[in-house]
Amino acid sequence: MNLDEVTVIVPTRNEAANIPAFLSSLPPGISLIAVDSSDDATPHLIEMNRPERTLVIRKHCNVTEARQAGAASAHTPLLLFTDADVMFREDYFENLSSYREYDALYGPKISRDEFSAYYHRFSRWQRMLHALGIPAASGSNLLIRREVLDAVGGFDLTLNCNEDSEIAWRIKRHGYRVGLAADLVVYARDHRRLYRGRMRKTAHSLTRCALLYLNLMPAQWRSRDWGYWSSKPEKTGQGGA
Repeated sequence: MNLDEVTVIVPTRNEAANIPAFLSSLPPGISLIAVDSSDDATPHLIEMNRPERTLVIRKHCNVTEARQAGAASAHTPLLLFTDADVMFREDYFENLSSYREYDALYGPKISRDEFSAYYHRFSRWQRMLHALGIPAASGSNLLIRREVLDAVGGFDLTLNCNEDSEIAWRIKRHGYRVGLAADLVVYARDHRRLYRGRMRKTAHSLTRCALLYLNLMPAQWRSRDWGYWSSKPEKTGQGGA
């Protein structure tokens, strides 16, 4: 696939510390849509550091609404959903061309610094679940054909977290091809949720995803994040790697 077939879609909210590194990992020939809810310098930094092939949409919304708004504004057949606190590995976009046969595709998120063991364990769980027929996608690293996203009804706007896992399951259940690509790697740079404790993050993800996957999530709980989007804690005294 060519870079002009892909639009990168990233929700941003007060990511001034992360966005320059994220932008530096994008090839200049790829289109970027940032859906921004910031009250810091994030949108200015995007426009200053990447003035070409970039659209910044100012919209106060949650992450699921931002992903859907970005998709609605894109004009390419392939949509690459990601987050502002990651960097794409140097060979990511070169490797992407090997996966034309899939309707949705996701890869691992690992760390070059803190919590590297945690991220590698999570990647092993992704591989195991995928082998069992359960996509374990992350919104940091998720490619979807736009026609497939439209066919399944887009992201579930009642969710403000776990929307990435849910859309991958729904695509799979509709009979589309969902792939896991070990060589499509992004690097995590902001470990704010792990600073609160690895067990807390793991329990949160497992509980919510199990309820959603089994269709046992009460309707009134779907829009609640159970503290997922709480403010970033200080590192001092927080859980170690």
